[in-house]
Amino acid sequence: MYQTQLQSVLQGTTYKDWAFGLMPHPSVQSKFKRCLDILGSLVGLGILAIAFLPIAIAIKLDSPGPIFFSQERYGFRGRPFQIWKFRSMVNDAERLKTLVDNEADGLIFKNKNDFRVTKVGRLLRSTSLDELPQFWNVLMGDMSLVGTRPPTADEVAKYSDRHWQRLNVKPGLTGEWQVNGRSHVKDFEQIVDLDLQYQNNWHPLYDLLLIGKTIYVIVARVGAF
Repeated sequence: MYQTQLQSVLQGTTYKDWAFGLMPHPSVQSKFKRCLDILGSLVGLGILAIAFLPIAIAIKLDSPGPIFFSQERYGFRGRPFQIWKFRSMVNDAERLKTLVDNEADGLIFKNKNDFRVTKVGRLLRSTSLDELPQFWNVLMGDMSLVGTRPPTADEVAKYSDRHWQRLNVKPGLTGEWQVNGRSHVKDFEQIVDLDLQYQNNWHPLYDLLLIGKTIYVIVARVGAF
């Protein structure tokens, strides 16, 4: 249903081309940013190679199901791509979603005590290790090290005019939302504000600053659950 709604929006006359403007955002055209993405993703994939075996064993011992989780997300100008993570939930998490209360406001879904998250998954999430496979998305160019939060199909299908502006840059592994509360930010409009703040103030040094802040919040485990 959501996929059909999304296609009608992206392909029909209601598509929000005006939100993107005639020229791509400077961050998308920046050679410095792309070089930083390639370098950072190679480092990240090196870390993934080292951490893969113990994480994979822990996931398989903790609960039945695959090691990786893949989901369709929407990136720059609404282009779909498959995002990759280490699986942190039980195998039939989507079926059980209706049994979980949404503690967030707007188009996002969050619950601090979501029973679908496994024991190993909770550790992976609190340390952001579940997102290590996304360095592959960065290397492939679907994502950037720094950007906006990549939305799901059901979110995009419900976007208002203002929300489309979030997709004017590549989605990122980290960004303003991730370093300003992460899971504790439960108001979707606040996330949109942070994403647009990033776009409006973007500069190569801004990316480096957010990467530095990200390292701090990961080490300190600030805002993750």
